[in-house]
Amino acid sequence: ALTKKRMGYTNTKLHGIIAWLGMFLSGGGFYVIYQNKEKMGKDHFTTLHSWAGLAVLVGCSMAGLAGGVFLHPDFGVDKQNGIIRKAHKLMSRGLLMVAWLATLSGLQTLVGDDDVKTLVMFAAPMMAAAPFTLM
Repeated sequence: ALTKKRMGYTNTKLHGIIAWLGMFLSGGGFYVIYQNKEKMGKDHFTTLHSWAGLAVLVGCSMAGLAGGVFLHPDFGVDKQNGIIRKAHKLMSRGLLMVAWLATLSGLQTLVGDDDVKTLVMFAAPMMAAAPFTLM
């Protein structure tokens, strides 16, 4: 049985709004990067960074659609279903880890393989925040 949480309705709606806003901004970034590569005549999707970023963009869209259709607190068709909630939560956590992979691989592309110090300094706060983010 699901338990009611204080401010759960408001927090759930805010979660959806912020998540979709982030996805739209990411989509805008994807469009700009894609157009820039087109203008420069470069190939698309040649690095781990690009494939991980695309996977996160598509995956987050799928998780967002599932959340909106099934879990929306006002009109979700199966908002009390614990299995769908758990799948939404686990898929989102997995996508967050892939997003971190995209971020680190993009930074590695920029700084090169020799600048381990910069990579560690960038990754350390993410690793420290991971237990709290993935709770």
